[in-house]
Amino acid sequence: MNDLGGEDPRVSAAKLRTATAEILSRTASEVSGAISEETVSKRGPDADSGFGSTSASASAYDAALRLLGVRARSRSELLKRLQDKDFPAEEVHSVMERLERQHLLDDNDFAQQWVRSRHLHSGKGRTALRHELRNKGVDQAIIEDALSQVDDEAEHDRAADLLRRKAQRLGPDDLAERADRDRHTRRLVAMLVRRGYSPSLALGLVKTEIDRLRE
Repeated sequence: MNDLGGEDPRVSAAKLRTATAEILSRTASEVSGAISEETVSKRGPDADSGFGSTSASASAYDAALRLLGVRARSRSELLKRLQDKDFPAEEVHSVMERLERQHLLDDNDFAQQWVRSRHLHSGKGRTALRHELRNKGVDQAIIEDALSQVDDEAEHDRAADLLRRKAQRLGPDDLAERADRDRHTRRLVAMLVRRGYSPSLALGLVKTEIDRLRE
């Protein structure tokens, strides 16, 4: 069962890029006005024209939007990226809260999209998906909820489809000898395990596929 339902993650990504572009456009006007007022206040009405330096909060917000415009990110992932850019902690906190209010930062939505995309388009199994989301700092309860959209049947079918693609060049002559069958079996099982499928599922699928190809 490859059709897991829900919105296509590529459509969601397009919507996010559009929303980000609109926000960036509005933000540019807001920042320009804010800088002009700040410049007049600090330098006086007779000061030379020019933007000067932007506030840390505006810069952190702009950086966050640009990162989200590339792809969706978890809260922990975005927080680390902004901290690595040495923005003040209080400004980063303010930006994170602002993005959450605008629904541009949501770990539940991020995890759901990540699982759909990586399972359908990259062929990743639940073990690999769980590991990837943990590395992105997503809460365990959110991870398990996102993984629930991939049931045993969906995982079996996706692994079988991936295996058929990888083994399509093999023919009866390639599998005539026991040593060759064992070598290809090990290679294909290892491929599925690396993608995050259980060893038992991988071995069962590979044996079935090898037998089919020998006919």
